[in-house]
Amino acid sequence: MQLQALVDVSQKLSATRSRRAKNALLSDLLRQAPQPEVAMAVSYLTGVLPQGKLGVGYAILRALKAAPQAQPTLTLQEVDRAFCRIKQVGGAGANTRRAQLLGALLQSATSLEQEFLMRLIVGELRQGALEGLVLEGIATAFEAPVENVRRAMMLAGSLAPVAQALAAQGVSGLSQFSLRLFQPVLPMLADTAQDVDEAMGRVGEAALDYKLDGARVQVHKQGDLVEVYSRALHRVTNAVPEVVEFVRALPARELVLDGEAIALDENQRPLPFQVTMRRFGRKLDVHKLRQQLPLTVTFFDALKIEGDDLLERNLQDRWQALTSVTQGQALVPRLITAEVEAADAFYARALAQGHEGVVVKALHSAYRAGRRGQEWLKLKSVHTLDLVVLAAEWGSGRRQGWLSNLHLGARNPESGGFVMLGKTFKGMTDDVLRWQTEALLARELGRDAYTVYVKPELVAEVAFNDVQTSPYPGGVALRFARLKRYRIDKSAAYADTLEAVRKLLPGGKSVS
Repeated sequence: MQLQALVDVSQKLSATRSRRAKNALLSDLLRQAPQPEVAMAVSYLTGVLPQGKLGVGYAILRALKAAPQAQPTLTLQEVDRAFCRIKQVGGAGANTRRAQLLGALLQSATSLEQEFLMRLIVGELRQGALEGLVLEGIATAFEAPVENVRRAMMLAGSLAPVAQALAAQGVSGLSQFSLRLFQPVLPMLADTAQDVDEAMGRVGEAALDYKLDGARVQVHKQGDLVEVYSRALHRVTNAVPEVVEFVRALPARELVLDGEAIALDENQRPLPFQVTMRRFGRKLDVHKLRQQLPLTVTFFDALKIEGDDLLERNLQDRWQALTSVTQGQALVPRLITAEVEAADAFYARALAQGHEGVVVKALHSAYRAGRRGQEWLKLKSVHTLDLVVLAAEWGSGRRQGWLSNLHLGARNPESGGFVMLGKTFKGMTDDVLRWQTEALLARELGRDAYTVYVKPELVAEVAFNDVQTSPYPGGVALRFARLKRYRIDKSAAYADTLEAVRKLLPGGKSVS
């Protein structure tokens, strides 16, 4: 398939707001794609490189001077081979060699193809074809039920292998995607409720769990082999020997459990999230850190026990299975009630013990991997949103030389990008200023006299008083926003949406 075919669809996707039109564009393209190239096309359309990060930053791209071709000739296979060669480069002179290989690729591309490739490389491909839209296009192209495709994607961890299976085998190909040991699945997520009254009104009789401010962990066990995965599905086994030892000692031979690893003080109160995350750094002296900062693991769900897939079982059944296999140890504090007064008291107790709040869970809920639905609702003591940093302004006075004032954006699934909600320079210690300056400069896309524009990768948890209407593009802005922490465990794909922000307007009114 010609790269130009993807570029044409990308441009048309950007030019239309109609979801039906986007679906038609995507499904038509995927039907035309040769079977071996379907996964590649899906990856590119969702802004993902199958090879992962190439080690090519904005500085290298900006320095390249590649005269474009007049006519398109590049194929997806040629692009893929070029990316593989760039990925393999390492050692002394790696940046120079990467630049040479990338320059050769760009010289084979038209100007529109060059723009597409560069945006793809730096993570700025925002043509409106995010996973939800591409998922629907895949379902239409291969005549598969959307829910079946969605479930397969959650179990596979990405859309590309699901599309490839459908292209090769049709709907029957989805049967290969099941919960497998040592193949982590995306965690089930919670929507937000304003207070206990609202949450109980939406869910009815529910299980309330303490909302722990730690690191989400998914633990897989087969015999003596135990592996631990992060919220983003990265293997973190070596960083958490306490978790490995606890699960290895459990009587079941096969397990997949969902929980939280958290650092507690001498009074068993939670330490700040940033403290817990020290245990998950790149360069670790695990033995020393374990002595200085021990972790406690707490589980709240069971996905698989002894070959029995529990994803479709209701919450109560999964809890009973979890309680049995752990022998009642390391379980999250939980209350089952239909009474608002009892739920309020439990919520207050969680806050008094230093936790973030509670998660209210419908008793009938299955485990919807990767989904943020209405069956789990989180309640916290202050309003917070997980927003993406789009840019930052240089500070002045005491903050001279540091990137300080953050430009914050909410995710817009319809457009495939992020919508500016406002700025904040509050809530930043000197350590945070140093860290965010380094982290943002590493993601620089460009700058002007006062502002550095960055790849939309860093997720910041932002506290605020309320939401108000605004002349910003999304029509809303946060009042008295301040940085609470960076969510280094969370990718931008799981930032809060513009619609979620609009629902927080007084009276729940929406903004068009």
